[in-house]
Amino acid sequence: MFAAPSAKGTVPFGDYRTWYRVTGELDSGNPPLIVAHGGPGSTHDYLLALTALAEQGWPIVHYDQLGNGGSTHLPERGADFWTVDLFLDELDNLLQQLDIADDYVFFGQSWGGMLGAEHAVRQPAGLRGLIIADSPASMPIWRAEALRLRGELPPETQSALNHHEAAGTFDSPEYQQAMFAYYQRFVCRVDPVPPELATTFIALAGDPTVYRTMNGPNDFHVIGTLSDWSVVDRLPAVEAPTLLISGRYDEATPATVQPFHDGIPDVRWEIFEESSHMPHLEEPELFLDVMGDFLGSLG
Repeated sequence: MFAAPSAKGTVPFGDYRTWYRVTGELDSGNPPLIVAHGGPGSTHDYLLALTALAEQGWPIVHYDQLGNGGSTHLPERGADFWTVDLFLDELDNLLQQLDIADDYVFFGQSWGGMLGAEHAVRQPAGLRGLIIADSPASMPIWRAEALRLRGELPPETQSALNHHEAAGTFDSPEYQQAMFAYYQRFVCRVDPVPPELATTFIALAGDPTVYRTMNGPNDFHVIGTLSDWSVVDRLPAVEAPTLLISGRYDEATPATVQPFHDGIPDVRWEIFEESSHMPHLEEPELFLDVMGDFLGSLG
């Protein structure tokens, strides 16, 4: 279904290992596109559709961030370990280990886009372009918008969510069913769930350490260490040309994306009219066209 990797393996990251997958050839002439998944705590699987860009001559580097997928799992680690700086250091290390730090493009989806913004405000010399897909610039705005979106759900669904959140019974089947109703509207509107997304959901359920520590039990009840995160005031420091992507029905609502558009000097914003949080799965052909146009514009 997806292009076969030209290379895959792990690189050392201190005492740990980061798993990666390359599609295409890193020395093909175009800067590689490094792909960062969401979560925090998801896996690369649901973003494998981006391998199609290798057919256009863009090498693609997927990786699993520490704590998930093929990278080192550390379920015993607490909140003081799982920090934004940890994942920034992991990204820098991966770029160096793959010898692409001097010339690359960064794509981040959801949390991956938040990570990309944090990376870009530090003005890395090799960052040729930045794509922030379905990401908030501020978690307080995200939390407020999630509360508004919950209000669009049926009353009985809202009641189930409120009841189990008050009780802390997040693993209740009733709560899980209500959570899925939210996800069907605002996360991925494809039915049935695409298999690559199901693979990521299964992996996340198998080791939720990072996700539950930094985010919370789900996308709309954010009670983890990222709950007050914001990059809004630092966005003018982003020097790289930037593409913003979001869906019309995205849980990353226009209000959550707007600060990126307002703050980043060289930016364009593409809203996918038939998508929620995953335009790469919901409108794949248009998504690849938009990505190809942006990558081609980088010169």
